Amino acid sequence: MKRPLASAAAVLLALCAAADVAPRKYYDEVAKRMTGMLARYHVLKTRMNDGLSAQAWTNLVTFYDFDHSVFLASDLDALAHRRLSLDDELKAGNVSFGFDVFNLYLKRLGERMAFATNYVSKAGFDFGEAETYRIRRKDAPWPADAADAEEHWRRRLKNELLAQVVAGDLDAEKSTNKFDFASAVEAGRTNLVKRYRQYAQLMAEPDEEQVLQHYLSSVARAYDPHSDYMSPASKEDFDIDMNLTLCGVGAVLQMDEGALKIVEVMPGGPMDRDGRVKEGDRIVGVKQQDGEMEDITWRPMKKSIRKIRGPKGTKVTLEILPRGDATGATRKMVDLVRDEIKLEDQAATGRVERVALDGVERTLGYVYLPSFYGTMDKRPGEPGYRSCADDVAKYLAEFNSQGVEGLVLDFRGNGGGSLREAVMLSALFVHSGPVVQVKDVSSPHSLSIPYGNPVAFKKPVIVLTDRASASASEIVAAHLHDTGRALVFGDGRTHGKGTVQSLMGMGPASFGSMKITTSRFYRVNGESTQIEGMPADFRLPSLLDALDIGEDKLPNALPFTKILPASYSLSWNMYKYLSAVTNAAAARLGASERYQKHLENVEGMRRIADREEVPLEYKARRAMMAADRELHELDDPEGGGDEDEEESSSRRRRNKFKRDDVVLDAALDALCDLVRLNGGQTLPEERRWWQ
Repeated sequence: MKRPLASAAAVLLALCAAADVAPRKYYDEVAKRMTGMLARYHVLKTRMNDGLSAQAWTNLVTFYDFDHSVFLASDLDALAHRRLSLDDELKAGNVSFGFDVFNLYLKRLGERMAFATNYVSKAGFDFGEAETYRIRRKDAPWPADAADAEEHWRRRLKNELLAQVVAGDLDAEKSTNKFDFASAVEAGRTNLVKRYRQYAQLMAEPDEEQVLQHYLSSVARAYDPHSDYMSPASKEDFDIDMNLTLCGVGAVLQMDEGALKIVEVMPGGPMDRDGRVKEGDRIVGVKQQDGEMEDITWRPMKKSIRKIRGPKGTKVTLEILPRGDATGATRKMVDLVRDEIKLEDQAATGRVERVALDGVERTLGYVYLPSFYGTMDKRPGEPGYRSCADDVAKYLAEFNSQGVEGLVLDFRGNGGGSLREAVMLSALFVHSGPVVQVKDVSSPHSLSIPYGNPVAFKKPVIVLTDRASASASEIVAAHLHDTGRALVFGDGRTHGKGTVQSLMGMGPASFGSMKITTSRFYRVNGESTQIEGMPADFRLPSLLDALDIGEDKLPNALPFTKILPASYSLSWNMYKYLSAVTNAAAARLGASERYQKHLENVEGMRRIADREEVPLEYKARRAMMAADRELHELDDPEGGGDEDEEESSSRRRRNKFKRDDVVLDAALDALCDLVRLNGGQTLPEERRWWQ
């Protein structure tokens, strides 16, 4: 086995000496246009300056070396003199820094991979030593020299191999198969070697367009995390993602620490219908049909995404690292069949719930809305027209006919969508007035519900949110709260994305495009949804509440700001019941063993997410990974089963949050209290300004 390993190392070292990648001639004009567009159109209205230059410098270095394990401290020192000059360079059309950093990274990565390949070939991994490995390294110092780097990589390789071996041990225990330690170690070595050979192939395929994109995106993201430069190939991928006829798995992805992080599971897509993959999970491997699993960590994002896409009806297997798991304890294989986004699976769902509390049974409504979908190119009544507000309205009419006394409106996991639909949905519950304020570089303006709007539902409402509720869902939750129409329950706050992006061409198609943050959202009370999101009136934490997600966790996120309130008035006053409702809920949940166990699980997930180091001793690592698996299985409530695929898909879609849903049950109980305290009153009639 040592001979092929040594040859792989030789290939890697040879690649280190390969010719540098250089920019194309027209890249100078691309850089000039980008800096001008950011200064003109970004909501900050700020020209590139030394502060933005320093942030762009940091963004690029940490993009390539996110865990401070490839560059040496001396490399950063050698690059430091350009930290405050990138603004001047870019205005002059000089993009050389992006290529200098990439070429240096390529050289150092080749050295690290050569060491790793040689080290893996050696016998004698000792898993009995009381060593640890630091898994959170974004704030760690860069290695002082080559010896320091090799010590880090020694522990890193030991950690990777140990994680694979322990995972095999735990899998065997669960399936009652016999576990052979020596075979597991050898299989782990083989997997590591295969990964490094893929790295060698990667370095043999430099792409100037990709290098430019990484650099200019680092510059754009110095303004805020949602502004971006898109090369022509990336723009093509973006257009495909925005077209719901894509035959893929139905996910919005971004690069995160070398893997593809799932930012959003698109409602109605194969991944959503399957139900096993969540926002925040990371894809680390892809397998085509009956082929072999390919490790995609550190691979170019566009190449990995193209592997995930494919012809409709074909199967792709994803190797998933669940959110919060940095150790590989709970990697799972998820088989998906590529398909179009199915609108019927994206649609709102609703049902009547009969809930008994304190000897009284109440008839309540429940609506789950996965996204704010709506056809933008058709009018109501035209063939193919679809509106989430219209779909919810149909459920509300049904609830009214059945004497429903209150409603839980579930926005958990709702990443947003059409702003028009957000206003229309609010109009189902509130007579008239502003819903949201939008501010670009000029004065703010309000999007409003007109006078005379026929309200569809006039009973008490509780809105459920979590850390994945973003954009349009935050707008509606905030509006119903600020107008006194509803109480908000859920995670401490929502995602906190209160900005709007616009896509702009840069001239010739070869120049690519810019995605620039051009506006901000504000609640009617004048507070931004940026960073703060919509805070819950009563915290019912999900496992998401324990994870490192949300706008506030993104680098260079725009700050929370305020403007003057819009001219609005309360439509009702649910606030007056808040203290009584939340006190009753707190007392009830404090005495609930089921809910207290749920809180323990949330804290357990938080401990995993906050973990800085892991043991490299076998018994300690096995105990830790076994405990982690139990918690992550709670985050995957659907599990397996013998039901057929169609039945399973339907069940997952319609009961996404229902199976042992302690948060929903608590919200329904609280709604019973709200209905009781409200005494059967309904939304007061609309008052005009002259009344």
